Amino acid sequence: MRIAPLCLLAALLAGASSEAAVRYEIKNRRIEPRQTLAGALHEAQLPDTQVTAVIAALEGVFDFRKSRVGDQFRLVLRNGELDFFDYRQSMVDEWQVRRDGEKYVGSKRAIEVEKQVAVVALEIQTSLYEAAVDAGEDPAIGMVLADVFAWDIDFYRDVRKGDTARALVEKFVSKGRVLRYGEVLAAQYTGGLVGPKKVFRYVLPDGQPNYFQEDGASAKKTFLKSPLKYAHVTSKFGSRFHPVLQYLKNHNGVDYGTPIGTPVWAVADGTVTQAAYSGAAGNMVVLRHANGYETQYMHLSKFGEGIRVGSRVSQKQVIAYSGNTGRSTGPHLHFGMKRGGGYTNPLNQKFPRADPLPKTLLPDFLAKAQELAGQMEAVSVAAVAGQAPAAP
Repeated sequence: MRIAPLCLLAALLAGASSEAAVRYEIKNRRIEPRQTLAGALHEAQLPDTQVTAVIAALEGVFDFRKSRVGDQFRLVLRNGELDFFDYRQSMVDEWQVRRDGEKYVGSKRAIEVEKQVAVVALEIQTSLYEAAVDAGEDPAIGMVLADVFAWDIDFYRDVRKGDTARALVEKFVSKGRVLRYGEVLAAQYTGGLVGPKKVFRYVLPDGQPNYFQEDGASAKKTFLKSPLKYAHVTSKFGSRFHPVLQYLKNHNGVDYGTPIGTPVWAVADGTVTQAAYSGAAGNMVVLRHANGYETQYMHLSKFGEGIRVGSRVSQKQVIAYSGNTGRSTGPHLHFGMKRGGGYTNPLNQKFPRADPLPKTLLPDFLAKAQELAGQMEAVSVAAVAGQAPAAP
């Protein structure tokens, strides 16, 4: 009668001994310059057969051409054999390969992302960037606001100490961190130079969203204040001592200091009349607009997709990327404007607004704008689980 318990104990001990023999090893690596994923796996000393198995498991799941320097991956080895592999590009872009019997199965990991509607309040002491940091926000909120107020505020030239900004904005959050900002539903800016500005997002019957002021007037103007979301003026329009030619020369435009590769906007709807290398101007795009206006964008690093002579472009479309080509002393964008064939100062222009809301839509807009204004004055955060907030 005592034999059975002894046998059971022996079996349990054998099992425990077997489990104790399992050895796990974890390797954390990054993709290095000029390195493919397969090369990185080999560098991590993963056997050739398992490298092949991982790559095969990810076929059709992960686009290997999008592998980037700095991407992180982890290998979990069980007794020297690959048990688990995960690959991470961002907070929401992760892939994994798991062992399933004798084969490996790849998939993209599902990351839970919550959409919230939040009030962002900023008070500017030095810059919009610093104001965002001080408020505990991602500095990207500055770019979002620059987009909304692009027709009325140049966020380098027009900002003054003591200015305030407030916005009702979508936030996409994962694990307590803001991944990105979504649509701005309402925003207001009170500036010492530009005065009070308030806009509301409203979706028109054709499905197109636009921004309007409190009375239904369009927030849009025929021209933007700047061809860049955010950059500083390094040289203004007028006579100046040329840094390369070393003599006094008319400067027929405005120079914006900005890193190479910064997206350049079309300041208004127009037609491309030039998109080519042009000597001292470097790579240059020229657009023809209504009412005899022409705009020039110089020293570009490359042109935007589909930008060629004769193509139509719309306001805020990325037509090129800033650079340092041609006669240039450093990375910047030269922006020129002509009217009736003669150069004019882009910074002094006053352009009309687009058409206001039709009178038939005004009551609906005013009701929704009033509701958004009330939410914008609140300080709480409203979480929206699994769905977008109701569009105005």
